[in-house]
Amino acid sequence: MEATAIRTRPLGRGGITVSALGFGCWAIGGEWQDGRGDPLGWGAVDDDESVAAIHRALDLGITFFDTADVYGAGHSERVLGRALRGRRDEVVIATKWGNVFDESTRSLTGTDTSPAFARQALTASLRRLGTDHVDLFQLHLSDAPLAEAAELRDACEEFVQEGLIRAYAWSTDDPGRAALFADGEHCAAVQHACNVLLDAPEMLDLCEERGLASVNRSPLAMGLLTEKYRTGGRGDAGDIRAVPPAWLQWFGAGGVPVPEWSARVEAVREILTSEGRTLAQGALAWLWARSPRTVPIPGFRSVAQAEENAGALAYGPLKEGQLTEIARLLAA
Repeated sequence: MEATAIRTRPLGRGGITVSALGFGCWAIGGEWQDGRGDPLGWGAVDDDESVAAIHRALDLGITFFDTADVYGAGHSERVLGRALRGRRDEVVIATKWGNVFDESTRSLTGTDTSPAFARQALTASLRRLGTDHVDLFQLHLSDAPLAEAAELRDACEEFVQEGLIRAYAWSTDDPGRAALFADGEHCAAVQHACNVLLDAPEMLDLCEERGLASVNRSPLAMGLLTEKYRTGGRGDAGDIRAVPPAWLQWFGAGGVPVPEWSARVEAVREILTSEGRTLAQGALAWLWARSPRTVPIPGFRSVAQAEENAGALAYGPLKEGQLTEIARLLAA
């Protein structure tokens, strides 16, 4: 197994190195909602378990944690900050801004693309995380207008000069928008959706051309690429998968997987679970094989999930022939 193990990858072009696997901290934010009261979190959480899971991840070599100010309306950042107390120098922290929210009601209330709000949001994130700098500061509004985004990119350059952040990125699935941010000297990455069921060739090409890290959200298709849904699992109350918004294509009402997507998972299951991998570990292995710039950030809510995800590092990427066969099976 160790012959193919993968440990670290560069976070873009600025000299930051991270574990090849990051941990996404959306789920540990707990329950929060949009203006209609529909869930935007992954259900109830146990903060002590979240902290234990982060500590276990650190012990297993994970050094990259990705959160956002809006996850749990500030709660995810607070939990991450608590878990990393005394260990800040061991990790690379990424967070995001652009959404406006009410911490008291744990509700999303709007968005703000002004540079002034970016500074306000960064100051608040630093306070919640208990740190004096963020390593990767990411615009969380995927479709922000280009003119406003250019101003925000310039604001991020100011934050770098002030020592408040080390690098920045845009969380977007639009290569044109990612390219705009990439024009900035200290842009290090783009965060975008990518997994074995939903490739992103244009974005991966851009990352290669511009020297960016490809930070992969939804690497496990919101849980579809795990064993939870093989036995009839459903989204729970307070779980975004139970009331899926339009962009969440993997699940239907009640959190039931869409049959067509489940069929695609089954088509590639044998390859993904080769060499002793779990399904989730195989999905992460596909991403590492897809590009040397990918850094997947699966979510977690328990020590067991942290151990399974981190365990993928020891198996390393899939082989080139396996990638080709997966592409053939999904095309069919």
